[in-house]
Amino acid sequence: MRKTKPRRSVVKLNLSLAVGPYDRTRALIDGSVQIDGVTPVCMTLSPEEIFFRAFRKAEFDICELSLSSFTVKTAMGNCPYVGVPAFVSRAFRHTSIYVRTDRIKKPSDLKGKKIGLPEYQLTANVWARAILEDDHGVKPSDIHWVRGGIENADRPEKISIKLPADVKLEDAPKGKSISALLAEGAIDGFIAPRPPSLPKNTPNVGWLFPDPVAAAKDYFKRTGIFPIMHIVGVRRELADKHPWLPGAVLKAFEQAKSLALAQLSDTSATKVTLPFIEERLGEARALMGEDFWSYGVASNRKTLETFLRHHHAQGLSSRLVSVDEMFHPGTYESFKL
Repeated sequence: MRKTKPRRSVVKLNLSLAVGPYDRTRALIDGSVQIDGVTPVCMTLSPEEIFFRAFRKAEFDICELSLSSFTVKTAMGNCPYVGVPAFVSRAFRHTSIYVRTDRIKKPSDLKGKKIGLPEYQLTANVWARAILEDDHGVKPSDIHWVRGGIENADRPEKISIKLPADVKLEDAPKGKSISALLAEGAIDGFIAPRPPSLPKNTPNVGWLFPDPVAAAKDYFKRTGIFPIMHIVGVRRELADKHPWLPGAVLKAFEQAKSLALAQLSDTSATKVTLPFIEERLGEARALMGEDFWSYGVASNRKTLETFLRHHHAQGLSSRLVSVDEMFHPGTYESFKL
């Protein structure tokens, strides 16, 4: 009787994966989409925790990364991650600028005023400052910046930065959050990816742009830019050892996003606990095209170049970083039938 050889088991890489719990990452988290060659240990964490742990100690093998922090470290030449152009977080940051409405009526009123922020180098703040400068002539050096936590009084920058001499940045008074400073009128405004934490019905605090959605739509019509907040990173030593890995990661994130959009488009039973999703989806596609949340370098080069130019001009990157040094070469092309 002929003996059959035992089948060899397929060995996969056991890698940690840390991302936010978004619809576009859900299929990776629940396992309905797999990363080729990888058995993932998935962690769904807040962006703040992921970034802190990734840039302090490179704790994760594959993870969501702040575009700004990634650029700072890339410019320094010591980034522990290589980029994958899966842009899991994007947002128009007109909604991120809050002001004392009893003092600030228009963007130019910000000149000479005190504006709070949780960290100077946050990606949302880079984009907000770019909007203020490009569209309204308000430069970073025109503002007196006050750094502090949104809710907790003390919050340091994740990574050390050295700002231009003409940029005024001070820490909030000890024991004071920037939300508290805004509520009591000690600062004139607030820029952050999250809204200020204020008592209900706090008077004289509101958006700088009274209709931020209209302002964002106008911005997109003029520029074609849908701001990128977060990218995906693969630990550099892993990418060097397994050059196929970044491409496999991009493929999986693309598949997960496509599945999320298919589910969002299925109106037989709404997948999001919010009315008028079908209408909002149609509006987004009419304004921004079918692939309105695109991944990949080619379709996002202008957006990335705009960000990198402002990041350097704002003094956050020590040199002007190019788009093509950010992403692994294995993520530029993909197999097509």
